[in-house]
Amino acid sequence: MAKEEVLEVVEEPTNTEDIEEELSPWYVFCSTGCGFCKKAEPVVEELNNEGYDILTLDLSEPDNAKLNQELKTEYGVQCGTPWFINAETGKGVCGYREKDVIKQWLDGEDIPEPPKPTGPPPRPPFHGATNKEEIAWKKEYKKWVKDNKHMPDNWQKQQKSASEIIDAPRPKSDPPKPPMGPQMAQATDESFDKWGEEYKKWQEENKHLPNLQPVDQMVQNMKNRRDQMAAQQAGIQPGVRAPGTPAVDNTKLNTLDAKVQALEVKIDKLMSHFGVK
Repeated sequence: MAKEEVLEVVEEPTNTEDIEEELSPWYVFCSTGCGFCKKAEPVVEELNNEGYDILTLDLSEPDNAKLNQELKTEYGVQCGTPWFINAETGKGVCGYREKDVIKQWLDGEDIPEPPKPTGPPPRPPFHGATNKEEIAWKKEYKKWVKDNKHMPDNWQKQQKSASEIIDAPRPKSDPPKPPMGPQMAQATDESFDKWGEEYKKWQEENKHLPNLQPVDQMVQNMKNRRDQMAAQQAGIQPGVRAPGTPAVDNTKLNTLDAKVQALEVKIDKLMSHFGVK
């Protein structure tokens, strides 16, 4: 009797999604030195642990920066960092938001932009202003607060009263503005030293202000920052040094860079507080 041959039938999958991993359309673009990006990290981590799949993309990577610009162009969006975006639908969240808001975005809901103030508050009068000037400013400031009643409660609680601002130490004049932004890369040592002399004189006139930074340290930090910017524009990669130049401790360099960036933020805030543009 002949032995029957048994054929094994193997069914091939027809759904490619069962054998191919689907790429996540959810991105969050972040940048170095961004405080709100750092604040968003645990939110993203918690949501990913709950089963979502948000990809964090650092804008220091050229490919990520290119993708960021392409998505902004495609969906007509203007946003800094962090920027949460669904690459397939264009729905996004600009800036840091709480976990429940990001979860709503992940679930496909449209997230309206948070309320914004009608504009910056009126600049307080300088130290030594007349009583008439202070009264006029208080009236203008109270109107600004009233015009921003649409802002959330936590924002309202953060606003100081007009009397608190007037009673706080105020400068006698605007501080000299240092070379900042793109101008810093072209600034000379002489221009920084000149600014340092002007700022030191301004400090002498405003000794009543608290927490004034040492001028020499500020000048040196800005010079170091200028040199780093010039090196980047020249195409010198981190960790690569030209022949004959001494070795650089990258750990110290990164720490210094962080300190300089923090100093720039402080100066920007100081200028903004004093109403300097």
